[in-house]
Amino acid sequence: MELFLVALALLVLTASFLAAASLVPQVPSIRLCVHIAGPAGIILACALGMAGLFHGSWGAVVPWQAPWGLPLGGGALALDGLSRCFLLPVFGLGAVCAFSGAASLFHHDIGHNIAAHWFFYTLLVLALALVLTARDSVFFLISWELMSLSPFFLIEFDDHEASVREASWVYLVAAHLGAVVLLGFFALAWHMGGSSSALFAGLSLSPAMGSALFVLALVGFGAKAGLAPMHIWLPEAHPAAPSHVSALLSGAMINAGLYGIFRTYTLLDIQGGTPAWWGWCLLLLGLGSALTGIIKASGQSNLKRLLAYSSVENMGIMLMGLGTGLIGMQTGHMGIATLGFAACLIHMINHAAFKGLLFLCAGEILHAVQTVRLDLLGGLQQRMPLLGAAFAVGAAAIICLPPLNGFAGEFVLALGLATGVTLPQMEIQLGLLAALTGLALVSGLAAATFAKAYGIAFLGEPRTRLAANPHLPTAYNLVPLAFPAAACLGLGLAAPQLFALVAQALPLPQEVLAPHTAPLRASLHTVVLVGLAGMGIVALLVLWRRHLLRGAYSQKNSTWGCGFQKGTARIQYTDASFTDPQTEVFSRLMGVQVQSSMDKGYFPAHASYSIEAPDRLRLRLYAPLFDAVRRLCDACKIIQSGRIHLYILYMLATLVALLLWGFAA
Repeated sequence: MELFLVALALLVLTASFLAAASLVPQVPSIRLCVHIAGPAGIILACALGMAGLFHGSWGAVVPWQAPWGLPLGGGALALDGLSRCFLLPVFGLGAVCAFSGAASLFHHDIGHNIAAHWFFYTLLVLALALVLTARDSVFFLISWELMSLSPFFLIEFDDHEASVREASWVYLVAAHLGAVVLLGFFALAWHMGGSSSALFAGLSLSPAMGSALFVLALVGFGAKAGLAPMHIWLPEAHPAAPSHVSALLSGAMINAGLYGIFRTYTLLDIQGGTPAWWGWCLLLLGLGSALTGIIKASGQSNLKRLLAYSSVENMGIMLMGLGTGLIGMQTGHMGIATLGFAACLIHMINHAAFKGLLFLCAGEILHAVQTVRLDLLGGLQQRMPLLGAAFAVGAAAIICLPPLNGFAGEFVLALGLATGVTLPQMEIQLGLLAALTGLALVSGLAAATFAKAYGIAFLGEPRTRLAANPHLPTAYNLVPLAFPAAACLGLGLAAPQLFALVAQALPLPQEVLAPHTAPLRASLHTVVLVGLAGMGIVALLVLWRRHLLRGAYSQKNSTWGCGFQKGTARIQYTDASFTDPQTEVFSRLMGVQVQSSMDKGYFPAHASYSIEAPDRLRLRLYAPLFDAVRRLCDACKIIQSGRIHLYILYMLATLVALLLWGFAA
């Protein structure tokens, strides 16, 4: 715990320095100092925090009480296995994204207050660490608010663009709508427990009250996790934010919502047992989010928006694991419970690695070509081979190719769902098998989506002049990519050890876990060996091909040229044509809109054809809701007249109302 506390203290000191630096004129010397000291302080704090997580037993609970001067709540912290698992992406991605951000912003124009940017970045990392270790409702809500406010200022870094300002406001409204629900959740828990810390000590509740708290937690925390249909802020905020911020938000911050749902289940003691519908609700909501996310991702032509929808998909897979674990607990099958809960945590950790890598790669593409629109890219692998290799690693990991890390979580989840056939109830068997079929569909669509993303962006011929002559990234820009890329391979090879680690954090007695952990570790070892063998076979085939072609005559032609020497890059597959088969099937779910026009006659001089997949849920539900909230806030401005005597009148009216209330009581 000591190293963890030192890391928090260093984050506070770094934030204080950056706050002071943001208030002075941004002269070159100040900017240089901020560029070095800010990210360096964040990286050092994250390294200390990471070391603190592995200090002592992983599953042990280590409490700590901080001085607290407020009349409500208390500064209670604690590290346990669940908090440690969720803190891994915070400190890991926090350091890597700070390194990448320092490289990308070093030569940024001086119109931005860089010190303020790094201040809010530090505040976000600090708030995430506090949220994941808080053991008091008031302290948790204060930390949650800091975590929710910081991204608003990070997202609107390029606030001169109207789309960026709109995206940041969408995020802020969505975040605080979820926070309002969480306020009700903690208020009800406080009322039932009698103190602000009663919830974290465990509440014994009736099924009705427990279900009310469960629904409030699912809505409030689900909005932060980006679960469908509460996902609307993700595809708006991620494309607008700087890429190192997008990587941290997607790989670490949205995990806080999943943590809240997971922690809520472990804290609520329901009389007579957990209601059966809880697990099925989580499983179906997770499957719906996964399908919604990947179907919407497959229709995107903006790479960062595609990755944002992919985050919705992966959060859905994690929730499916949590739901499967709950169903296993409710049916008394500890094997299914172990597999479900473990799949949730394993996939959460792995998602941080490959999604962080993909967002950072997208940032380097944006820096090199000035766009992340797939229809304007192409041929980047030949021009930026290291960047292409890093993106290929992330894409292969996210579509679960062993021995990379993405396979482990979905493999464990699939085993848990498939084990459902051993349960005696036919309806539970059919439900879990249907969820397994849905998981297979999600995996197949993910493979097609990321084959499109890599193939259209990196293979073929450049579609534009910018893609043909990109601004090549420096070694300083590429070094941060090596860490998540290494994690994708390392976590995949260490899948059995990762399972053993997260098993210590599961809400199950260790003596119950023991009979189920050894067989699963053996299965993971087998999958890793098969994956390594597959990689070895592919490498041998590549070497054999090179050997056969050595000395033989060969000639390179344009991709898709089919031997025709006068073709252009325009005849290549586009992102829309690449995903046309699934578009035909899921067009209604994707919300595909086709616009075409052509001059009349046998030889038309002009023709255009475009395909878009806007989020209809945002257009038809959330946009009117956000507009209504904006109009309400504008209407409330009438009380801000700027007249002192009216403000004094408000104070007197409030005082009189409080006195009357006191007399009535």
